[in-house]
Amino acid sequence: MTNRITELEPSTEPAISYSTCYPQFFLGDIQIYNGNNIDVLQNLGLDLSKCIFVSDPPFNIGYHYDQYNDKMNEDDYYNWLAYIFGTQKQVIIHYPEYLYKHSFNIGLFPDKVVSWVYNSNTGKQHRDIAFFGVKPDFRKVGQDYKNPTDKRIAKRIADGKTARLYDWWEINQVKNVSAEKTAHPCQMPLKVMENIIGVLPDDYIIIDPFLGSGTTALACQKYNRKFIGIELDPKYFEIAKQRIFNSAGLFQNCG
Repeated sequence: MTNRITELEPSTEPAISYSTCYPQFFLGDIQIYNGNNIDVLQNLGLDLSKCIFVSDPPFNIGYHYDQYNDKMNEDDYYNWLAYIFGTQKQVIIHYPEYLYKHSFNIGLFPDKVVSWVYNSNTGKQHRDIAFFGVKPDFRKVGQDYKNPTDKRIAKRIADGKTARLYDWWEINQVKNVSAEKTAHPCQMPLKVMENIIGVLPDDYIIIDPFLGSGTTALACQKYNRKFIGIELDPKYFEIAKQRIFNSAGLFQNCG
């Protein structure tokens, strides 16, 4: 992977050009591409020291995707993740056991781990969010205080204060009855991504090489962050594009 950077500009015009044509969509600081993530990243020529990867990669558990086989050889799977994310700054959402193996494989320990928990009819009731090479600032995102009847806490609430974000996020999965549900089979809740993007340091480009339905892009829209997303499946790419358009209220296709 090259070590060049082409700065993203806050406009609807493409800030990046490359020799291979991929379906692409640009809107403000949001840029998304439909193609193989490794190929697209190599062609973008980014300085990855100025980027943070934020992603919910395929879990390699046999999930049904239209364009991707979610059941690779275990060694191949972890080497694939390592090749994509490398040892760059990264925030990875995965089941704990997988994150331990990913950490071992890339030779890095997380700076912070958050537990995302949900009450569902599944054997696994939580995933972890690991921050590698980046220290989140939980003071940047507020949440409701616990024990609101405590006099000290009640005074803070009356003063309009909120608690800093904790490392235990109880957020429901996106289910078939959820208002934000799309046709993507494994959609990330927007609140989870908003929490992640909200606590990251400023002045970094956010990259999601597994864009899916575009949830990371929407969170970056909320916080006015520069974002690059890559999605292999044309159907999911179109879903992401439409969600970005609906969120922004305007449409600009530069592909």
